[in-house]
Amino acid sequence: MMSHVFPTYARWNIAPDYGKGSWLTATDGTTYLDFTSGIGVTGLGHRHPKVEAAIIKQLQKYYHTSNLFQQPNQEALAEQLSNVTGLGAAFFANSGAEANEAAIKLAKKATGKSKVITCNGSFHGRTYATMGATGQEKVRIGYGPMLSSFAYVDFNNSEQLQDAVDDQTAAIMVEIIQGEGGINLITEAFVATINEVAKKTGALIIIDEIQTGVGRTGKPFAYQHFDIQPDIVTVAKGLGNGLPIGAMLGKQELIQYFGPGSHGSTFGGNPVSTAAALAVVEEVFEEAFLQEVTTKGEFLKKQLIEKLKDQVTVKDVRAVGLMVGIDLVDKVKAASIIAELQNQALLVLPAGQNVIRLLPPLNVTEEEITIAVDKLTAIIKQQVETAK
Repeated sequence: MMSHVFPTYARWNIAPDYGKGSWLTATDGTTYLDFTSGIGVTGLGHRHPKVEAAIIKQLQKYYHTSNLFQQPNQEALAEQLSNVTGLGAAFFANSGAEANEAAIKLAKKATGKSKVITCNGSFHGRTYATMGATGQEKVRIGYGPMLSSFAYVDFNNSEQLQDAVDDQTAAIMVEIIQGEGGINLITEAFVATINEVAKKTGALIIIDEIQTGVGRTGKPFAYQHFDIQPDIVTVAKGLGNGLPIGAMLGKQELIQYFGPGSHGSTFGGNPVSTAAALAVVEEVFEEAFLQEVTTKGEFLKKQLIEKLKDQVTVKDVRAVGLMVGIDLVDKVKAASIIAELQNQALLVLPAGQNVIRLLPPLNVTEEEITIAVDKLTAIIKQQVETAK
């Protein structure tokens, strides 16, 4: 049958029918253990009761009014996000790319400077500005010249960053963990350099928490594992547990640069999406919940390392909280393992050149983790001959 949808996605041959918690049932009756969380979105699993109740409650009031009206849900959500970050204000959008667009605009307007430094291997979105910010040539192929205001340095290369920053640098934009880039973790030394050059030059620090934020790493935001205080933080994915929402959070002193007419979004901060997000943060930002994420993340990492330690097919296991990457040797392809795991009713993701990415729901059980690890390690162990 002909599709009338642009083929911009390499879709799996799975048609979802019903989801609950960590499990997703397809229309053919197969029930999968879902360790993708909709690419890091459904952090509380499918159809979480508190999120669902909040959505239904708001739907019974109104769906949309526009941002000409007062928005109580936005105010409440912005306050919650401010409480955990110390940042003074939020601008609400519909996605991570939109949140990053807002961050880039605000940084340039607030500083009066044009240059934004990002990292090779980064991913910040597919709009024109965020495509330019993304440090991956493959996303820019065929689209002509990018905006000239972006400069790229190697991730964790302090010397390159020091050389790149100049008096026209508006911001340094970085991910604490490069998700799409391969679950690459930032180093303490690179964080220290970011702090140093930002203080020296007045460049703003933008932390892209689109994939790492809202509890994924065992903290409300991943930057909180480090000694760094960003000027701007962007968040999306896990914030709405499946409903479209993004947010740019900025320091109090930046509020003056985003007055009426300076930026906007027709659907940004939609009442239903913000109702869902409020239910999410009220659950996830509880200290006991975050500790559970840390504990389960350590359990998952320990199991993987123990069962894969002697495997010639595996170069490394990288993890923070429930964000995990299994880096494979070049001869073993992540895509083939991911396809085989689908045959075993386990859903996982690719990342970077040859990395298997695990993003289970934050409320995944240890029993579900064990099921996933057993299936995953069994398939990886079958690849030994390929790796020789």
